[in-house]
Amino acid sequence: MTPPNSNGPVPFPPDLEALVRRQMLKFRRAMRSGGPRGFIGFAVIALIILGAWTAYYTVPSDSVAVVQRFGKYLKEVPPGLHFMLPLGIDAATIVPVKRQLKQEFGFSTPGATDPSQSPRDGRRETEMVTGDLNAALVEWVVQYRISDPTKYLFEVREPSETLRYVSESVMREVVGDRTVDEVITIGRQEIEVDALTKMQALSTKYAMGISIDQVQLKNINPPEPVQESFNEVNQAQQEKEKLINEARRDYNKVIPLAEGEKDQRIREADGYRLKRINEAEGDVARFSALLAQYRKAPEVTRRRIYLETLQDVLPGIRSKIVVDDQMRGILPLLNLDAQKGEKP
Repeated sequence: MTPPNSNGPVPFPPDLEALVRRQMLKFRRAMRSGGPRGFIGFAVIALIILGAWTAYYTVPSDSVAVVQRFGKYLKEVPPGLHFMLPLGIDAATIVPVKRQLKQEFGFSTPGATDPSQSPRDGRRETEMVTGDLNAALVEWVVQYRISDPTKYLFEVREPSETLRYVSESVMREVVGDRTVDEVITIGRQEIEVDALTKMQALSTKYAMGISIDQVQLKNINPPEPVQESFNEVNQAQQEKEKLINEARRDYNKVIPLAEGEKDQRIREADGYRLKRINEAEGDVARFSALLAQYRKAPEVTRRRIYLETLQDVLPGIRSKIVVDDQMRGILPLLNLDAQKGEKP
C-alpha cells in the first residue's frame, strides 16, 4: 500500500521488517497446523503494522500538505514529519507551493517540472491565425506557482489541465490581434506581457489557486509550405532596410555638409554686404564733410584737393616735365634719366 503523499512508498524499518518475516513464518506454521489462534494473531499484528505504516508522512521543504478526514478538508500542515489517523481515515496530499512549475506548448523538454502535463499534439497547439489572416506556428512556455493549495485542489477539477486550456485560448486571442510581422519580430515582448495579464485575470476569476510568474515566447515560424517564401520576403525586407539605412547614412553625411556650406556662404555674403554698406556710408560722410568745408573756403579747398591729388599721382609717373605758365617759349630739355649712370 502506498501512503498518501507524493514521495512514494515508505520503506519498512529493519526491525519492523524482521518482525513481519517472523509473523509470516508463524502464520504459515499456524495454517499448516490448522490453529485459529495463529491466524488471528497474525491478522492483528498485520493490522497494527499497516496502521503504523499509514500513520505518518513527510512533507518536503518546498511543499505543504493538505489533510482530509473522510474526504473533508481538515487542515494545511507545513514541511516536516507529521502524523495522522491511519487506515485511510486521514489523507494527506502534498502540494509544491514553493516550486516553480511550467507548461510547455508546442514542444516538450525531458524532465519538465509539471508532472501532470500529458503528451499532446504540439503542432495543433502552435497553429494560429494572426490578425492579417496569416498563419504562424507559435511555441511558448508558462511558468507558474501554486499560491492557494485549497483552491488548487478543491475549486477546479484538473487545474493544470484547465490552465493549459486557458493559456492556449489567451495566446490565440493575443496573437489574433496582431499582424504576423509583429508576432515574429517586434511584438514579442508586448505579446508576453498582454498574455500574462489576461492569463492571471482568468486564473483569478476561476479561483484556480495559481499565480502565473511569466509567459515566454519561444520559436515563432510560418507554416512549412510557405516558410521558404516567407524567408524570401524577410530577406527582401532586410535588403530594403539595409538600402534605407545606407541612404540615410549618405543623407546624414551630405546634407549637413551642404547646410554648413550654405550657412558659410550666407555669412560671407552678409559680411560683404555690411562691408560695402559701411564703406559707402563712410565715403558719403567724407564727401559731405569735404563739401561743407569747400563751401566755407572754395579756393583753399580746391588748392588742397589739387595738391593731394598730385601727391597721389606724381609718384607713379616716370617722366615729369615742369612748365611755367609764364614762359613764352619752350626751354631746352635736359634728359636727366640718360645722365644717371655718368659722372659729372
